[in-house]
Amino acid sequence: MILVAIGANLSTPAIGSPRDACERALTCLTGADVVVVARSRWYRSAPVPRSDQPDYINGVVSVSSGRAPAALLALLHDIEADLGRTRDRINEPRVIDLDLLAYGDQVVGWPVSPLSGHETEQARAVGLTLPHPRLHDRAFVLLPLRDIAPDWRHPVSGQDIDAMIRANSNGSTP
Repeated sequence: MILVAIGANLSTPAIGSPRDACERALTCLTGADVVVVARSRWYRSAPVPRSDQPDYINGVVSVSSGRAPAALLALLHDIEADLGRTRDRINEPRVIDLDLLAYGDQVVGWPVSPLSGHETEQARAVGLTLPHPRLHDRAFVLLPLRDIAPDWRHPVSGQDIDAMIRANSNGSTP
């Protein structure tokens, strides 16, 4: 199962609302020969870390693709750029944010202490960590992920979705 998180919190004249941007990103994915197998409902969540920026719209999709993980991540970054995403500062508001959460059970770039959230040299070298290193800490990812894959388990920790959701709470609501 290939999992992709989608989020946005900025409106633009060209695209519209953050929800419109999320929908547009889905259209771009399918136009690039990526098949959306399942999609969550949209969730509204506060920015993490908390700030005065607008709330986010978030969702998760399960996709099918013949692309290797690094090529799929490159496609996600290309779609972000096409939709107007800039990467000037960490944790800045976003027109669109696409994260490759998991690619089957592949584990790439994880540190010796799996849930420390720090990338290894291997991850920095290829620009990819799988599963996403902060997936387990983000209710705005876990809640929509539970919509489409309630039995999914983290390939490193072995935790199920409900255990990860219980372990954290950062204000996400459907």
